[in-house]
Amino acid sequence: MAYDEFSADRIRQFLKQRSIAFEEKKMMGGLCFMVNGKMCCGLDTEKKTDTPRLMCRVGPDAYDQALTKTYSSPMDFTGRIMKGYVFISQDGFDLDKDLGYWLQLCLDFNPLAKSSKKKRR
Repeated sequence: MAYDEFSADRIRQFLKQRSIAFEEKKMMGGLCFMVNGKMCCGLDTEKKTDTPRLMCRVGPDAYDQALTKTYSSPMDFTGRIMKGYVFISQDGFDLDKDLGYWLQLCLDFNPLAKSSKKKRR
């Protein structure tokens, strides 16, 4: 699991300062932050550049606008774009205000997001 621990600490601090309950799950090759049982945001490492990147679940309504921002790109793990999700390269969340912008966008969508179905064992 490749993700930047410093960036993970920054996300934890942001969520804790706002008294937002969250869980952490190692998934999708990195670390995901779950709010209300739903993936809110996460971290992984861009394999080509070996740099941290933020995964944001912004939803379909904010998706096109999010892609107009510098340092954002469509989230694509398997050659198929995941609409409603964007990657933010390290320079796009290096400053606290930029990280806060992206995390708030994720939190704004979270109440509207559908949780994934639990797998039976």
